[in-house]
Amino acid sequence: MTSTLQPATTTEAVKRPGRWLALGVLVLAVLLVAVDATVLGLATPYISEDLGPSGTQLLWIGDVYSFVIAGLLVSMGSLGDRIGRKRILLVGATAFGAISVLNAYAGTPETLIVARALLGVAGATLMPATLALIRNLFHDPRERSLAVGIWGATASAGTAVGPIVGGFLLEHFWWGSVFLINLPVMVVLVLVGIRLLPESRTTNPGPWDLISVVLSLVGMIGVVYAVKEAATHGFAWSTAAAGLLGAAALYGFVRRQLRLPSPLLDMRLFRNRGFSGAVLADLLTILGLSGLVFFLSQYLQLVQGRRPFEAGLAELPAAVGAVVAGLIAGRAARRLSVRAVVSGGLAAIGLALAALTVIGQSTGYPLLGAALLVVGVGAGFSFTVTADVILSSVPKEQAGSASAVSETAYELGAALGIAVLGSIVTGVYRDFTGPAGTPAAAHESLGGAVEAAAGMPAHRAAVMLDAARTAFVDGLTLAAGVGAAVLLAASAAAWFLLRGQKLESGAAHG
Repeated sequence: MTSTLQPATTTEAVKRPGRWLALGVLVLAVLLVAVDATVLGLATPYISEDLGPSGTQLLWIGDVYSFVIAGLLVSMGSLGDRIGRKRILLVGATAFGAISVLNAYAGTPETLIVARALLGVAGATLMPATLALIRNLFHDPRERSLAVGIWGATASAGTAVGPIVGGFLLEHFWWGSVFLINLPVMVVLVLVGIRLLPESRTTNPGPWDLISVVLSLVGMIGVVYAVKEAATHGFAWSTAAAGLLGAAALYGFVRRQLRLPSPLLDMRLFRNRGFSGAVLADLLTILGLSGLVFFLSQYLQLVQGRRPFEAGLAELPAAVGAVVAGLIAGRAARRLSVRAVVSGGLAAIGLALAALTVIGQSTGYPLLGAALLVVGVGAGFSFTVTADVILSSVPKEQAGSASAVSETAYELGAALGIAVLGSIVTGVYRDFTGPAGTPAAAHESLGGAVEAAAGMPAHRAAVMLDAARTAFVDGLTLAAGVGAAVLLAASAAAWFLLRGQKLESGAAHG
């Protein structure tokens, strides 16, 4: 087998037959996860109306998936390295489809939260396996850069397809239908993947350490839960206890990995400055973006009065920008430099978020569309190049673990972003002053206010809704400002941490 420390020199090693068709199967899995993540934002107003969740339950519905997936990604990436990445991908895709049905037919907020958590367990098997299989399918670095670009572009396309398809479904069916769109994609993925995907695993990987799995899960969920609760409700002893338990578990996890002969996660990966810098850039980027993205669909529908399908189309520029940038990111990083492309992309996102701090209830679409386009282009450049850096900086036997670290940073950033930035929006929103007789439910969420307005006299309903929408937009612009600061800080960090980092130039093409 060709060493990963030097370019492959044989045509057979560089150009595995059927690799592009196999890539098509892998991007279906990415599409599955991306679509699922984006349709939820559109469905939130309908879930609020149908299930009547509290504001806190609504945040849990939004981020419990990320909590669980962040806690299990490293474990599932390592499991795939051991039992086979193809096997864990196909099993995970099957489970993802089945659990989607449970989400679709959830009858209470609690049931939906549990179903989203189970979906996180299945989702944790998918993303590390797809990136790891790309690492093993494409030995030529330039081809791998293009493959990673297509992988990232598909994730971005999913963020566009999700809202548009979801918007169409929400206008014609009930909210649960947005989860059922996973089923046909899952069926195609499994049936085609069985035939086309090559199996790959680590030779002599050692046992899968269950104590490490538990420490990882408890640590990630404890820390993220503590941050979420502190941001939402302020300091409490129970919150501090959860945070300390999580931190202790993560400390125990790291210590255990350093002692085990076959660790779940090789901590020596972080000695590589490029690897660490790329992971940190991903985490900060998603943290700065996710809270805003989670509430943007509600802004478009509940503040500006757009129908779900129209709201989905309104978010399209971000995905178009990301797709285009993702496909040329590898070439740009080789022509300029890794740090210029990543840092520049993050700075562009930060400036776009800063522009969104001036939006109001009636802001025209040109500003929104332009900002979303810039966000998409910046994300396409930075995420594609950081994924390439992470994959190329480790031996291919550790591709699953490295991919899992990358995805953990992504999901942890999403959970923290929704928790912190979402709590900023919710905190500002709850303090709005409505007319006498404003129901308590109206202060829980903007969806609750819209629903409550239906049972109020027309004049009082209009006054209450205007106050609620103004407070929601105030919270949104504050969150955008915090997100902009985080992204600009991430840009500066990437500039220093990725200094001298280069993408492999690859073998000569015949």
